[in-house]
Amino acid sequence: MGRFRRHMYEEYAKQHSGEYTGDESYNAAYKKVKKIKGFYSHLKVYIIVNAIIIVSSLSRDHLTEGIDFSGLSEWHTYSTAFFWGIGLLAHGLSVFGSNLFFSEDWEQKKIQKYMEKDAANKNKWE
Repeated sequence: MGRFRRHMYEEYAKQHSGEYTGDESYNAAYKKVKKIKGFYSHLKVYIIVNAIIIVSSLSRDHLTEGIDFSGLSEWHTYSTAFFWGIGLLAHGLSVFGSNLFFSEDWEQKKIQKYMEKDAANKNKWE
């Protein structure tokens, strides 16, 4: 455990003594927060870089002819945002979408459903 992280944990443990029984809940929460922070940093860089690309496609000849809007209709202006956006979407799903298709209690519901179905089939022939 890193020095800064250990210090954070010790301070938190002092404030909330007895609230958590072990280090596992803190570690899980810490990892989740780091993943969320990483995603938002990725999103921030994505927005800044793509804004620069779009603005640079607008202002090619602004000193002589004014703002040139023809760059907005070209594919290469948006290609970086498109393909990087696919990667950003995958990153977002890995951080926020772990339970997108299967909720936390989905497995328990399916097990219960199959147990009830199996019990109904056993009673059917008796």
